[in-house]
Amino acid sequence: MTGFLGNVLDGLALGAVYALVALGFVVIFKASGVLNFAHGSLLLLGGYLTAVLHDDLGFPGALALAVATTAAVAGALDRFLLQPGGMDPRAAHVQTIVTIGVDIVLLTDLARRIGGDLLSLGDPWGDSVTHLGPVTVADSRLAAIAVSAAVIGAVFALFRFTAWGLSLRAVAEDLEAAALMGVRLSRVRALAWCLAGALAALAAVFLAAFPAPGLERGTGQIALNAFPAAILGGMASPPGALAGSLLIGLTEALVVGYQSDLHVLGEGFGDVAPYAVMVLVLLVRPTGLFGAKGAARV
Repeated sequence: MTGFLGNVLDGLALGAVYALVALGFVVIFKASGVLNFAHGSLLLLGGYLTAVLHDDLGFPGALALAVATTAAVAGALDRFLLQPGGMDPRAAHVQTIVTIGVDIVLLTDLARRIGGDLLSLGDPWGDSVTHLGPVTVADSRLAAIAVSAAVIGAVFALFRFTAWGLSLRAVAEDLEAAALMGVRLSRVRALAWCLAGALAALAAVFLAAFPAPGLERGTGQIALNAFPAAILGGMASPPGALAGSLLIGLTEALVVGYQSDLHVLGEGFGDVAPYAVMVLVLLVRPTGLFGAKGAARV
């Protein structure tokens, strides 16, 4: 039972971090209809900046600058590479392909800079642990749950109570109607991309923190585990992204924790478990857990 509870706590922490990444996928999709395959490289960029700056600026200063820089890079990517292609939803598939090229360029450069090193982000939790009854959990896991919960709550409040959030929901519902009502589409898109970049940079801290060995050039690929979480929940549903992330995080942690009992499924089944869950759920609910069927006029 102790091992099970420990795995559940690890899964909740991992799911909370995945939710930060999945929300980035969702908010970009809602604003522009683009699937951002450069999200993993933006996450790696945020983590790399935190790692190289924390000695000079301290962890809080390095993280703040990394989050701001990654947000600016994401906004610039949309403004200068994607928006010139047009705001028409029919152009979204072309812009999605552009993000694949951007991902290759960014990952290649960051992988060259990181090399074979394991970079420390200088986080204040280190390798300290907390004993919760019979369960021992890393402080970084508890911090991941607390920080992610606060940030996700703030993002949901942003969706619900701000003019930008209302504009984003209007754009997701009907782009042309939103434009006719005076919504500035380019501004909505730009802020969505900036928000997604900031969330990715924040998630990098917890993906590289103990018990992970540190930031490495493959850390950005871990973010892709949040992609099936976004698909599971329905790509235009922030609550669905949260639910899907928790499901994926719990699944991954439990599979890894009970790997010896699941050896028949293969040594690396934990790496593909998120995608297996995605396929199984989509077989039952093709629109995702919180996805709605679109209405068609005939």
